[in-house]
Amino acid sequence: MVNFNGKLINQSAFSMSANNRAFKYGDAIFETLNIQNNTLVFWEDHYFRLMASMRMLRMEIPMKFTLEFLEQEILKTVASQDGISKARARLTIFRKDGGLYTPLTNEVDFLIEVSENTSEIKKSYRIDLFKDFYNFSGLLSTVKTTNRMLNTLAGIFMDENELDNCVLINERKGIVEAANANIFIVKGNEIKTPALEEGCVKGIVRKKIIEILNKNEVYSILETAISPFEMQKADEVFITNAVIGVQPVTNYRKKTYKTGVGEKLASSLKLLQITGK
Repeated sequence: MVNFNGKLINQSAFSMSANNRAFKYGDAIFETLNIQNNTLVFWEDHYFRLMASMRMLRMEIPMKFTLEFLEQEILKTVASQDGISKARARLTIFRKDGGLYTPLTNEVDFLIEVSENTSEIKKSYRIDLFKDFYNFSGLLSTVKTTNRMLNTLAGIFMDENELDNCVLINERKGIVEAANANIFIVKGNEIKTPALEEGCVKGIVRKKIIEILNKNEVYSILETAISPFEMQKADEVFITNAVIGVQPVTNYRKKTYKTGVGEKLASSLKLLQITGK
């Protein structure tokens, strides 16, 4: 079942208009959520990012779009699925049909999809740079829109080169993020992650890891520009997203990394998911 504007519809019976703006223009944003024990993990952070993105993209926010309303609709969709022990949900918001580049209205529709979360931390995880196209820096790049051609091409590159992920770079050839995750590099007691100004998505787990590290007395965290050369010299690299949490990287080209820091942060994140503290 999928949830379209609050109505549960059998997925095989669901269809969209040829004038759907998410399809025609990528005029949509989305949130991907990890659901554990019927709880939306870090839901408040996802919700406020969603509201900020809608305001930035000049989408009209319906009065009913409260934290509680959307949470209820997501959980209603989860409950309609049979036999799912661990779930992931995708909430997509898009402007209503009509118009060319300029929409006829800023009013929105929403679609909620739920599937089983089969993601697991991998013991071996290989990455490389994706240099065919740039992820241009700027505020719009920090928003999770459905315009993901760069990520699609990066995914094809990963398949062709038998990689687990690849790293996107911006027009200044600085590291931005992985194809589906934020990225952190560890050198000694310093941990760096690309600043939002570099063009990375404003990730929820990225935010949580930064919060954890800001309270840590051993490691310092720095949001800054990072060159691929620094990744080559790093002791560790790990990536983060809402579904997998923290995934340590083991190999970048001929470089082999340690994984201890990433594994410790993965444990700290799991504790945070359980306790909320």
